[in-house]
Amino acid sequence: MAGHARWQIRIFVVLWLLFLWQFAHEPFTFLILNTFLGYLPIEISFHLSKERPKSGLFFWLIVLLWLLFYPNAPYLLTDLFHLSLLNPYGVDGLLQLNLHVWIYFTYLLISVLFCVILGFWSLNYVANVIAQRYLKGNSWLQTILVLILTFLSSVGIYVGRFMRIHTVYLFISPELITDRLLHMWTPTMLVFVGLMTLIQLIAYWLVYLAYHSQMANEQAAKEITAVKEDSEEQQSQK
Repeated sequence: MAGHARWQIRIFVVLWLLFLWQFAHEPFTFLILNTFLGYLPIEISFHLSKERPKSGLFFWLIVLLWLLFYPNAPYLLTDLFHLSLLNPYGVDGLLQLNLHVWIYFTYLLISVLFCVILGFWSLNYVANVIAQRYLKGNSWLQTILVLILTFLSSVGIYVGRFMRIHTVYLFISPELITDRLLHMWTPTMLVFVGLMTLIQLIAYWLVYLAYHSQMANEQAAKEITAVKEDSEEQQSQK
């Protein structure tokens, strides 16, 4: 992602968080924290590349930090259930044309789309960087890596949504939650994780197709331009 695009994203998230802090009221104040946490893995991924950090140990520490916060991005998908708090249906069973409902619908959707779409971009980017640095760019190994990371993300979503354990708790009191994490593996939990993994993989695939189609078009345009420049240079030499 180009540097100017990254700064656009940073400026937007700061302005959006300030906007939510000013205008989002109960019971939707959770959007401030959830949007901030959902943005963190995106920002962390900006600091990774095939060349930096040069230290392998520091590189993997940043990847681990990204992985700890990454589930917060797709986690916002589950926040869509909070729309029920608005009681959007009237007594006739139809959606109400109530501005309060649609304003908060907009707040929620902006945060969800922002964090989820860019979160999937960061997943693809981090997996690609790891593949380029340590897997010789092998696309099959990169795909397996994405599957593993998506599964771990789904586990993280379960932990956050149903066990109410935020990522920051891992740094504050890890010894208090270890036992709960070890005993959370139930059939119902695994079905939920499977469903979230399926949802994420389909969404990731769509983002991947859009991103790489654009990259292919840009590469093709560069090749055509280069051929034209070579042809014009040869003609000028004649």
